[in-house]
Amino acid sequence: MTNRVFPRRKPDTHKGDYGHIFILAGSLGLSGAAVLCANSAMRSGAGLVTLGLPESLYNIAAKRVFLEVMLKPLPQTKERTLSLSAYPKISEFTKNTDILALGPGLSRNPQTQKLIRRIISSIPKPMVIDAGALNALAGHLDILRLNSNLKILTPHSGEFSRLIGQSTAYIQKNRETLAKRFAYNYNIVLVLKGHHTIVASADKVYVNKTGNPGMATAGSGDVLTGIISALLGQGLNGFNAARTGVYLHGLAGDLAAKKKTQAGLIASDIIDHIPAAIKLANRK
Repeated sequence: MTNRVFPRRKPDTHKGDYGHIFILAGSLGLSGAAVLCANSAMRSGAGLVTLGLPESLYNIAAKRVFLEVMLKPLPQTKERTLSLSAYPKISEFTKNTDILALGPGLSRNPQTQKLIRRIISSIPKPMVIDAGALNALAGHLDILRLNSNLKILTPHSGEFSRLIGQSTAYIQKNRETLAKRFAYNYNIVLVLKGHHTIVASADKVYVNKTGNPGMATAGSGDVLTGIISALLGQGLNGFNAARTGVYLHGLAGDLAAKKKTQAGLIASDIIDHIPAAIKLANRK
């Protein structure tokens, strides 16, 4: 990538100009994914970040998110996952936000999966769909066509396998072709994660070259979801937000690996190196 990654900020601006990101994430035992996504979005330039999560996880998350991240506790199931009964609060709150990020740390609880499908099919906000939210789409791909809003899906090969009903071996042999076909068929932006992550839209494709094997670590994908969501909030279109997001994510991982080694790299190290990655990318 040779163009400037971030547009220059005008002197006369305020936080509302850089997007309010509403993240729906987390379940019992997976609060870390929610925290990583929220912190990543904040560090990537979002003006405001609100993390919506099961109400019983509030105290856990409050101790771990950046002070700047706002928290919204939501109704939960008895298993401490987001409940379908949270929909009215979510729907109302999204009226005052710009971007939805769905999935990090969400469970496969049937109520949670129904909630996610209802959100995707009925809330007309740009959204990044990852992890547990991708599981909710398996077998229900037609709901992607119910709204014309921008949708960015970020599966790894295992999640993509569940979406399209093909083996991971077949996907690995045909990554670019399958990514382009899926993006075209559902009019979405697809980020097919892996070695040389592929970003595909209905008419464009980008193959990323940043990143390293040390990034194959828990939480790395949650960080990417936060980055892409923040870029959408700052005005990049869907394809460019995804393309720039995977590039910065990989570059931050490369910078972190130089200090921490690939073996010692963890997802929070990637977040710590996002500012340096932005600075370096904008020089190129």
